[in-house]
Amino acid sequence: MAIVAIGARPKSNGAPLQAMIYSRPIIGCDEPVSANRNLILKPIEQKGPNMSSISRRHILKSSGALLGLAALHPEFGHVAEVVGAPNNMPLRPLVAEVGKPDLVATDVYFHETNLATNGSNNGWVIFDDYVLVIDASYPAGAQDILGKIRAITDKPVRFAFDTHHHGDHAYGNQVLVEGGATAVGHTGVIEEMKRYETGYYGGQPGRWEQTANSRKDVKASRLKPPSVLFPQELIFDDGKHRVELHHFGIAHTHGDAFAWLPNERILFTGDACVAGPYNFVGDGNVEQWITTLEAARKLGARVVCPGHGPRGDGDVLKNQQDFFKQLRDKVGAMVNAKKSPQQIHDSVEAIGAELSSSSGVARYVSKGSLPGQVEKVLVEMTGQKFPEQQKASGSARLWHAHHHGLDHPG
Repeated sequence: MAIVAIGARPKSNGAPLQAMIYSRPIIGCDEPVSANRNLILKPIEQKGPNMSSISRRHILKSSGALLGLAALHPEFGHVAEVVGAPNNMPLRPLVAEVGKPDLVATDVYFHETNLATNGSNNGWVIFDDYVLVIDASYPAGAQDILGKIRAITDKPVRFAFDTHHHGDHAYGNQVLVEGGATAVGHTGVIEEMKRYETGYYGGQPGRWEQTANSRKDVKASRLKPPSVLFPQELIFDDGKHRVELHHFGIAHTHGDAFAWLPNERILFTGDACVAGPYNFVGDGNVEQWITTLEAARKLGARVVCPGHGPRGDGDVLKNQQDFFKQLRDKVGAMVNAKKSPQQIHDSVEAIGAELSSSSGVARYVSKGSLPGQVEKVLVEMTGQKFPEQQKASGSARLWHAHHHGLDHPG
C-alpha cells in the first residue's frame, strides 16, 4: 500500500506541525500536504494525541511530490475524529479504506463503498438485539456489507433505513429483507418511488427497469419499498445506543432523511451531503437544500458520514452548503443582470472556475455535473431552461448514472 503523510505532533516552539509518515492512509486534516512536510493544521477538539485529517483528493494530489510515486490507488479513507459511546474514545490513527468497515465509535460503523460497482456508502449500528443498516446500496452492495456485518456480529439485521429513494441507496433493500430486515424510510421516499418507479406501481417501466438493463444484480432482484414510514422523525433507542431519523426538508430529493446519533454526535446524511463532486440536483431543490443543510448543521455533528465520499467533520456540511450558496449567488447575479439562458449557459465554464478557486468548495465542482446544476438554479429562479440544443438536465442525469455504476439513469 502506498505511503501517505498526515499531520501530527506540534513542535514545542509553536512552529507549524511536523508531518509524520505512516505506511497506510489514516485519519487526518483537510489541508494540502506539501513536499517539505510542513503543514499548517486546522485544530480539532482534543481528546487524545493531536491528529489531523487528509482527504483522498489531497492524497492523490500530494503523493507524487512527497514520494515520487508514479501512481497511487484511489481507494483511500480520510478525515475525522473517533468517538465512542457513551464516552469519547481517545483519538488514534485509523485505517479508513474504501470497501472496509470503519469503526467510527463503539458499535457504529461507516463503510465507504466503491461507487462504480456497489453504489452508496453505508453505515450500521449494532444494538443489543439487532443491527440497523443505513442505506442498502445496490443488491451487490447489500450482499457485500451483509457479509461484513456477519463477520463482526451474529446479531440479525432487523432494519434497513433508506436515506432517500435513489437506486444506489435503496435497490438493495430486498437482499436485507430476505434476511429478516424491514425497510424504513421517510414518507417522501414512497411518494418519490410512486413518481419514478412507475413499473412497480403498475405503470410504464420506470427507473428500476432502466437500471436492470445495465446491472445484473438489479435484474436478478426486485424493488422493495420501505414499509415502515415516518413523517418527521423515528427513534431507535435500547438504552445503550440511540439513533434518531430526521427529515429536515427537501434537499437532494423530496424524501431525504438523516440518521443522527446524539450521544456520539455522528451524523449519517445520505446524499443530502456528500464529500466530492456527486451532487445530482435533478430530483431536489437547491434553495431548500441550503435550508435543510442549515438544520442539519444545528445538530453539532463531530463526525459526518456522507452518502458518497469519505467521512469528515461538521465542515463537510458547511462546505456543501457554501457550494450551493455560491452557485446561487453567481447564477442570481447573471439573472439580475438580465442575462439570457443562452448567455448563462455559455458562462458555465467561468462559473466553474470561480467556484474552483474557493477553499472548501472546489471538490464539489465537476464539468460533468455543473451545467445541470446551473440550469437547475436558473429554473428555480426564473422558470427558464437552457435552449433546447443546450439542455443540461438530461446530460447531468446521464453523468450521474455513469458515476453511480449505471449506463442508464437510476
